Amino acid sequence: MSFLASLSHILPGVKKPVNRLSFKQKLIWTGLVLLLYFVLGQIPVFGMSTTTLQFFQTYQVILGAAIGSLITLGIGPIVTASIILQLLVGSKIIPWDMNNPENRKKFQGLQKLLSFLFVIFESIAFVSMGAIVPVQNTPGFFFLVVIQVALGGLAIIFMDEIVSKWGFGSGISLFIVAGVSKSLLVRILSPIRLAEGEGLVGIIPEFIRGFAVGNPQFFILIPLLMTVIVFLIAVYAQAMRVEIPLTFGNVRGFGRKWPLKFLYTSVLPVILISALIANIQLVFRMLASKGKDLVIGNFHIVGDLASGAPTSNTLMYYLTAPRDFLLHIFTGTVIGSEILRVFTYTVIYVLGATVFSIFWMKTSGQDPETLADQIHNSGMRIPGFRKDKRVMVKILKRYVLALTILGGASIGFLAAFANWTNAIGSGTGILLAVMIIFQLYEELAKKHMEDMNPTLRKFFTNL
Repeated sequence: MSFLASLSHILPGVKKPVNRLSFKQKLIWTGLVLLLYFVLGQIPVFGMSTTTLQFFQTYQVILGAAIGSLITLGIGPIVTASIILQLLVGSKIIPWDMNNPENRKKFQGLQKLLSFLFVIFESIAFVSMGAIVPVQNTPGFFFLVVIQVALGGLAIIFMDEIVSKWGFGSGISLFIVAGVSKSLLVRILSPIRLAEGEGLVGIIPEFIRGFAVGNPQFFILIPLLMTVIVFLIAVYAQAMRVEIPLTFGNVRGFGRKWPLKFLYTSVLPVILISALIANIQLVFRMLASKGKDLVIGNFHIVGDLASGAPTSNTLMYYLTAPRDFLLHIFTGTVIGSEILRVFTYTVIYVLGATVFSIFWMKTSGQDPETLADQIHNSGMRIPGFRKDKRVMVKILKRYVLALTILGGASIGFLAAFANWTNAIGSGTGILLAVMIIFQLYEELAKKHMEDMNPTLRKFFTNL
């Protein structure tokens, strides 16, 4: 693995800025990348047939993709590479200590290499399995389409690096927010039928039309109402935190509080579990388009997806959000398989987000040992205990492990809840967008204060 990680040095990349960038410069770079992302999303793949599958709405929103355009892959290769490495490092199959800066550098290098490999693999898979169909069934058109999709995937990787090094936040977060925002506006305000495979008119125009003809359908507003509820819950959960009191060892009566967020690993666990499920659904869809299935007794893995909706005796059924569950409750038409589906779907999200939360805590420098190093190096200690880093690690484990598990399970449940209540923009999407925007706001505010006051700049640099 170390050899593979070393190969990342020969890959092309984006250099870090030599000088410190101002708030305005970072904002310009972020805006330029966002503009380029939307432009690439409007350029169709040349040589693509109009029979391209249109059942990937969830995949597109969560992974910032636009099936049939140059950004067909979205952030899929990056997230898939991250999922695999998180599992390998977190399970100690790759025995890297992520507290070691050298191992962390290897991790990032290997993730970049895997991202490049997944761009090639997914480009071939998308075209060969029918997610994108070449206009002519010839090797020339096949490779022409594959090359365009792969180039778009590589562009996303470089754009992510540009945002991470020259802009605010990360490209992954930026592209998710962009995809969700677009879906949100279209689903709410579009006066015409959508061209994204849903066959719907925007919620507000549809309600106004029904009200005008004397037949208002209030159940149409349920997704909008649930979106507002998910938004409020997400903002509240993002603001929850535990504060650990600290004091300076050599200064009496002076200290501060070290905040640990309730959602300790933030939105990353949901991004990873959502991407994993979206990739599985994508594979199932492509298998169904080829007429392939696996049957165990009366239970099907894929089943018949000709209508776009999975049947109740398939694994695909339990991996897909039951978006009409609330409507069926209100109309009294809910059935037993739907209740089991909601339970199974929620359990998958909760367990998956919890597992990825633990792995992310261990591999991203948020573990108790790294946190204890930060506190110890700042000259502070926990009052009432000896100034010993081992004691500090033992105390922090109580908080960090509990917050990692509870935060991961909570955000997993909230994502599943948002999905089966049919919140707009896919429930997971709106949840991710709210939390990413909240984090981006905090980073923008911090950077703005740094530019305003040199003293603040020095303070934040030393944090």
